[in-house]
This record gives sequence, C-alpha cells and structure tokens, in this order.
Amino acid sequence: MPCADGKISLVIFDCDGVLIDGERQSTALMAQEARKYGWDLTDGQAHRIFTGGELAKIGELIGQKTGKDIPADWDMMMQNRIVDMMKTDAETVDGAEAMLESVIQLGLPIRVGSNSSGAEMDAKFQNTGLDEVLEKERIHSGRDLDMPKPRPDIYLHAAQAEGVAPEECIVLEDSDAGVEAARRAGMACVLLRAPDKPGPEWPGLFRIAHLSEFPPLLETLMDQKQAA
Repeated sequence: MPCADGKISLVIFDCDGVLIDGERQSTALMAQEARKYGWDLTDGQAHRIFTGGELAKIGELIGQKTGKDIPADWDMMMQNRIVDMMKTDAETVDGAEAMLESVIQLGLPIRVGSNSSGAEMDAKFQNTGLDEVLEKERIHSGRDLDMPKPRPDIYLHAAQAEGVAPEECIVLEDSDAGVEAARRAGMACVLLRAPDKPGPEWPGLFRIAHLSEFPPLLETLMDQKQAA
C-alpha cells in the first residue's frame, strides 16, 4: 500500500476545492453555457457533473446532450472567462493557508497538480496571496501538459520533477477524478469531503472533512515510519 510504512517524500495538492474555493463559480459559468445550448441544467447539477472535469470533455458532453455544434475553441473561451473571473473573485478554501504552513513546518516538500491551466492558477494564487507560499516552478497544469485527470500523468510528472518515487507521495484531492488519478499513479491519497457525501474507497485512500485534519494525519503517518 502507498505510504504504508509512513515514508512521505512529497505532498501534492489539487487546486480547486482543496486550496482555492473556485469550483462552484467555474461550474456555474459552464451551467450558463449548457443552458445557452439547450441543456436545462441547474448550477447545482452542473457542479456535481463538471467538478474535476477537463474543459474539452465538458464541451463535448454539452454537445452530446444538446445535439448542438460546440465551437472547437470552446474550451479556450471558457478558460479565458474563468481566468478573468478568478483575477478578482478567487478565494481560498477555509483553512488552506494554515494547512500549507503546517505541512511546510513538517519539513515536507509540496507541489500542486491540477487540471486547471497555468494561467488560471496564476490568477487564483495571486488574488489570494498563495503565490507567496507556492513557487511557480512547483505548480503543474494537467491542461497545459495535456495530462488531464483521471489520467495519472500529472501526478507522476510532479513526482518525477521532485525526484521521488510515486509510492512516497501523498495527494490531497476533493474530486473522484483526482482520486482515481492518484490511485493509478500508485500514490496514497487523502479525500477532502464531508462525511455524509459518498466517495471511492481503496487501500491507500484516507478521508478528512476539513483541511485542519490533514497535517495531523501526515504526522501520524510519519510517526509510523519512525516507530518501524
């Protein structure tokens, strides 16, 4: 099982829903687009369907559901709209700053692996001040590298950039697609989700309800290594 002996050499964070609370704003924009093409979709339904998804795939899904031709550059158009929105509206997930500081104090290197574009993450991190904690070269975009989740490539790319083995990495995620990417990468994963919400289960997957629970979980896993 990944991280079974408590050896953690890298912590990888998803962006939306883990560090930045912008997923509902983004999926609400996509819901507007879906309704424009004839898919009678509420913002809440769009959030459940589109969260963690790849923009190009979401555009294809809207086309399939409506029978309409979606412009080939729809994903780029949506990306630009999301970037503009996040320059002013991005907010951090509750407890994100304190959690990052605690992880860094544990002496663990951190990286970000997200389906968001680099431009989108730049806007989000600059607007919230997280760019002072997250170094640009340690932020990896599945969209820019054409490695979208649930493919494992973006997480394997982050591990390779750090020079560590996948089984020594732990990922913090909030989406099923991200959890599946971590599983395929052979990494331990922590799912951030409310207790009453269903989610995947497999060896190497942990679950927390609030970011404040993440550093203590890391400490517990690291203590297992020291005790072994």
